[in-house]
Amino acid sequence: MSDLIAPDEMNAYLKKVPEWELEGDSITRSVEFDEYMEGIDFVNDVAEIAEEAQHHPEIDIRWGRVNLKLTTHDQGGLTSLDFELAQRIDNLID
Repeated sequence: MSDLIAPDEMNAYLKKVPEWELEGDSITRSVEFDEYMEGIDFVNDVAEIAEEAQHHPEIDIRWGRVNLKLTTHDQGGLTSLDFELAQRIDNLID
């Protein structure tokens, strides 16, 4: 299990995932798509890497947009697991 990231280390972690925003004890990102099914395909890809990592984001699917939220619930905040998964999700997009 990963430890919570200390407040003085948070900026270094956020620089690794510049498309993500800090919101309380979570990081979030919205990804836009031209077609609904592109978003669904993306969510399926995210689900595969999340299952592999045994760390699962909250996912909100809208037409043309997928909103993602990462936090480590059992730790009550952000850990390195959240940022590792965020980087893997970013690799799907880039």
